[in-house]
Amino acid sequence: MVDLQDPGRRPELAEIGEAVRNPVFMRFCAEIMEKYRCKEKIEYSGCSWETGWNVKFRKAGKTLCTLYPKEGYFRVLLVVGAKEKARVEALLPECTAALQSVYRQTPEGNGQRWLTVDLEDQDGVYRDLLRLIQIRRGGPA
Repeated sequence: MVDLQDPGRRPELAEIGEAVRNPVFMRFCAEIMEKYRCKEKIEYSGCSWETGWNVKFRKAGKTLCTLYPKEGYFRVLLVVGAKEKARVEALLPECTAALQSVYRQTPEGNGQRWLTVDLEDQDGVYRDLLRLIQIRRGGPA
């Protein structure tokens, strides 16, 4: 199995999926790639917050989200910027309590909130994240 902390060998998306050992990871990736007609960009991060390989999805020069693989789950980083803030906040009452809590507990800086959500199930939070990505992309939630 691939070592997600080894900066010397860039893994393929399928290898990252095997390392996560949760089918939700590949489903989430496939859904984003299909809906937004984008490819993944696998990058190594040496920052102290999340060292290791991550998967970014970009469309039209904008990062939709970044996935940080873990064992059994993955962390989704989604930036809510000034352009998306009003639409996201209007949608929040329809979202799960878990996502609402993450949003409220994430401090705002420079007009942005960097939401980090651990995902291991294809549940309400999964659907909430897809709706927020849709807002990030500029479409209807």
